Amino acid sequence: MKIAVVTDSTAYIPQELRDKHRIHMIPLNVIFGNESYREEIEMDWKTYYEEVKKHKDLPTTSQPAFGELVGLYEKLSETYDAVISIHLSSGISGTYNSVAAANDMVEGIDIYPFDSETSCMVQGFYALKAAEKVQEGASLEEILAHLNQLKESERAYFMVDDLTHLQRGGRLSGAQAFIGSLLKVKPILHFDNKLIVPFEKIRTRKKAISRIFELFDEDASRGVPMRAAIIHGNREEEAEELIAHLSEKYPHVEFYKSYFGAVIGTHLGEGALGLGWMIR
Repeated sequence: MKIAVVTDSTAYIPQELRDKHRIHMIPLNVIFGNESYREEIEMDWKTYYEEVKKHKDLPTTSQPAFGELVGLYEKLSETYDAVISIHLSSGISGTYNSVAAANDMVEGIDIYPFDSETSCMVQGFYALKAAEKVQEGASLEEILAHLNQLKESERAYFMVDDLTHLQRGGRLSGAQAFIGSLLKVKPILHFDNKLIVPFEKIRTRKKAISRIFELFDEDASRGVPMRAAIIHGNREEEAEELIAHLSEKYPHVEFYKSYFGAVIGTHLGEGALGLGWMIR
């Protein structure tokens, strides 16, 4: 059986890694006014953070166009027998459900949607592992079972730097944003039951990053081979410095530098920082 691996743009897997592992990508969309852009294809993360500063209102986001989704699977059906399609949490996007619906419309190939229950490069880790298992010759059932096992070790935490950004997006009241800014509150968020929810409220950015590192150490100190990603919202230099620091302390962990692209960046804002990991 020939198995393809698909994920969406919010996994933020670099192009060279997608090409190396033959991972196919379907883009979500970011909309500025009347202009819609396919994330990672028509708008990269650097362009997004430049563009968002030019607009008074935040952009909106949308899941992949259904026709584009069907078209991708139809094209894959010419070469593959099955697709493992790995997507951002169904609690924050309808993408996973659209994939399930597309399975009924595409002939000649079986589509297996996988809800990562997370997003960003941690979602990408599932796609990388699936692709590696395909290359090793694992069966469809073995790959899906392994992906579900990885959920037991996967964790991710995000620090939001700009509370006014959350307020502009309707996810925080004006009063909360004002008080939080005065107190320099940096909320740490995580995925729980497929939704992004508060984990802790920390004073100052430095303390929030330190707390996320403490959470990481609970797993990394065990010495088990892991993958981890520092994810930044237009803070590339800071991400590189943090990776250098962590790599020295945890040589058994394979670190990746990633970013919050247009879609997730719209919800978390510039300056956000995340750390996600799972057993390798």
